[in-house]
Amino acid sequence: MPTGTSRQARGVRSGFGRLLAASTITNIGDGMSAIAYPWLASALTRHPLLIALVAVAQRLPWLVLSLPAGVITDRVDRRRLIVRMDIIRGAVTTAVAFAVLARSAVLPAPGAVVDGAGTDVVLYIVLLSATLMLGSAEVLRDNSAQTLMPSIVDGPDLERSNGRLWAAESAANQFIGPPLGSLLIGIAFTLPFLIDSVTFFVAAGLVATIPGTFKPVSNGEEQRPWREDLRDGIRWLRSHSVLWPMAIVLGIMNGSGALAEATLVIFAQEVLEAGPFLFAVIGAGGAIGSILGGWAVPKISRKLGGGTVLAIAVAGLGACSFTVAIATHWVIVMIAFSLTAMLGLGWNVVTVSLRQSVIPNHLLGRVNSVYRFMAWGSIPIGAMLGGVLVSLLDGPFDRQTALRAPWLVSALIHVGILVIVLRRLNTAALDAIRPGGPIDAD
Repeated sequence: MPTGTSRQARGVRSGFGRLLAASTITNIGDGMSAIAYPWLASALTRHPLLIALVAVAQRLPWLVLSLPAGVITDRVDRRRLIVRMDIIRGAVTTAVAFAVLARSAVLPAPGAVVDGAGTDVVLYIVLLSATLMLGSAEVLRDNSAQTLMPSIVDGPDLERSNGRLWAAESAANQFIGPPLGSLLIGIAFTLPFLIDSVTFFVAAGLVATIPGTFKPVSNGEEQRPWREDLRDGIRWLRSHSVLWPMAIVLGIMNGSGALAEATLVIFAQEVLEAGPFLFAVIGAGGAIGSILGGWAVPKISRKLGGGTVLAIAVAGLGACSFTVAIATHWVIVMIAFSLTAMLGLGWNVVTVSLRQSVIPNHLLGRVNSVYRFMAWGSIPIGAMLGGVLVSLLDGPFDRQTALRAPWLVSALIHVGILVIVLRRLNTAALDAIRPGGPIDAD
């Protein structure tokens, strides 16, 4: 007869399938919202800075809440936290759907947003507020999800499992969700928001059924003020010779990426002359790259070394940004986005799996939150700078030149990042901190 321990082990392992299903479902909804939210914003206003502010609101919580989120993650059941945040996100998205429905009479047709005039202040404020709340819930949800993974998957399988999870998420987020979102927008502006809300509730139910308790094991010490717990996470990461520069590099990369993408929706509309469906097709290029990367990167990492993967990713991301900056046809941008997704996923598979295997479990939430503060806190700053840059250049230069400029700046920033990666994040440095040393080739 199987022992209780073996039954629990099987239950914990089976939890990965439910986590994978929940993530896939929510990412279908996120893919729809990736079309719906920016397209709605562009229907409400044509001002580049106001468009960029939506991206700022989405990522601002990573700058403000990442650090306390790590302490919370290390004090509560991580599965329950995911469930609660998905329920909140579902409720907020439902409210957005009904707000859009109430203002549908004053919204332009989805294919005529370029001709829109003025700003719908009421719905714009609703959109901005909802985006801020969704981003806040996402901080807690995503930090908890990453710290949950090592409790479900054994260490040697982390890279493979993370790769499969991100491949499935990317396919749902960029290949299934966007075309579906564009189709639904064509029927009614409110539909993608309504269906997105349902995906959150379904995902919450799936994660709730993962067996086991996922509250970090106490070390026997009395619970301290959260600031002291947070200082432990900061101190641990700050003293690490590899993860600290890795967090800084990722922060610069994400900030430069946000700078370029903050006005992507009007870049697509005015430079590439894309409607909602074509906008979705361009974004679907990212799904192709993510699917290929999710399955191939772990093998490439074993053959070439993690440091080589990181260097290729940074150099390639810079080249892709430059390509978009000079592109004259949507197909070129789609290919660049496909390569960008593959390279970005390569970075994530190597670095996240490394963090999950190196950081002590009782510190995982706090250190991850500090890491994400460094890595993601730069995104709202970059998005704001992107909107300001386009606004400043739109006048002295023509509109298309202004919209291309952020992509060129992002490409130049990646040149500097590559120098740091080659010096501080090479394969030897990564293998030196990896438990058990280098990963053997298959």
